[in-house]
Amino acid sequence: MRIAVLLYENFTALDAVGPYEVLSRVPGAEVVFTAARRGPVRTDMASLALTADASLEEVTSADVLLVPGGPGTAEQLGDEAVLEWVRAVDATTTWTTSVCSGSLILGAAGLLGGRRATSHWVCLDQLPLFGAQPSGTERIVVDGKYATAAGVSAGIDLALTLTGLMAGGRVAESIQLVIEYDPQPPYSAGSVATAPAGLVEELKATNLLLV
Repeated sequence: MRIAVLLYENFTALDAVGPYEVLSRVPGAEVVFTAARRGPVRTDMASLALTADASLEEVTSADVLLVPGGPGTAEQLGDEAVLEWVRAVDATTTWTTSVCSGSLILGAAGLLGGRRATSHWVCLDQLPLFGAQPSGTERIVVDGKYATAAGVSAGIDLALTLTGLMAGGRVAESIQLVIEYDPQPPYSAGSVATAPAGLVEELKATNLLLV
């Protein structure tokens, strides 16, 4: 089972690495990080890079396609080479997935028309521009073979959901235990619904909010 993860400059690391930690442990899985060119691809924090071991030209099919989000998403929306690659690989997949603002790339490729989808909360209002029906109340949205996740850390939930669908709940539970994924955050500000009053608007007004 081949899992292709798209990388591009200024993607968010956890969008790709969180799902990788889960999906790479699925029996029979082969994960390939791919980008326009082989080599290191810088994340949005600049101090970290992941290595693309294959160029887009070298990855023509996949069982699972995962598209991360990040500040670099905006540039990808107008990159026809990337969008054409997404469309071509999607034609071969069993599952086409995204994390955070990666769903906008799927939308720009014309894959989410008429489908329910989610994204980072700051991007939800952009999904209708691509004909998608945004769901801001669900962390993971599955519509047909398309599975989209909310912001950043939701990619781990996405990967566990996919693992259960592909390999069964027991395998998903085993991987969850191996990576000891048992979230117990010290704060309850992890969603718009539970964040302290005013924090959403405060973040919108600063440069801290980059997706």
